[in-house]
This record gives sequence, structure tokens and C-alpha cells, in this order.
Amino acid sequence: MSEHILNQVFEVLKTRKGADPEGSYVASLYAKGTQHICDKVIEEADEVIVEALKGDADLLKAESADLLFHLMVLWADQGIAPADVFNILEKRFGTSGHDEKASRSS
Repeated sequence: MSEHILNQVFEVLKTRKGADPEGSYVASLYAKGTQHICDKVIEEADEVIVEALKGDADLLKAESADLLFHLMVLWADQGIAPADVFNILEKRFGTSGHDEKASRSS
């Protein structure tokens, strides 16, 4: 695969902006607004935690995919591309998590 699946999914998510909410789940999320999208991210994060604590690796994988999907809907809603997030991760790579966190202004 020449392009990462997250980038491919993100491109589709962007095309759903302005689409008919009756025919597209993603368009229905956009139509309901940012708060609803944020609520979906919280819901999916909770489901990830539940499956991790239960120790069900298969369900954890599936819920993690759902979380990433809804997070990317939020990114698209806010005009943030995956590359924007990846660039931050690349800059942090190789830096102690404690040092990186301490470097952020509160």
C-alpha cells in the first residue's frame, strides 16, 4: 500500500462534508455539530478502556479502530490533517515523555 490507510480514510471523511446526512453516517455527524462529534470520541474512548480492562484483545482492536475513525472525523471537522498530528509526534519522537510534558506551557 503506497499511502497509509489513515490518510485514505481521512480523504473520504473530507468528501463527506456537505454530503446528505440521510445517506452518509459521517455527513450525519457533521450535521449534528462539533459537540456531537466530541461526544462520539468520548464514547469510543470509553469503549476502548472497557475492552482493555476486560482483556479482550480482539474487541480492543475493533474499538480502537472506531476511536481512530471518530477522532479523524473530529480532525476533519476542525480542519486538522493527519499529517499535522504526525508531524507533532515526529518532533516528540526520541524525547522523554517526562521532558516533553515539562516543556509544554501550562
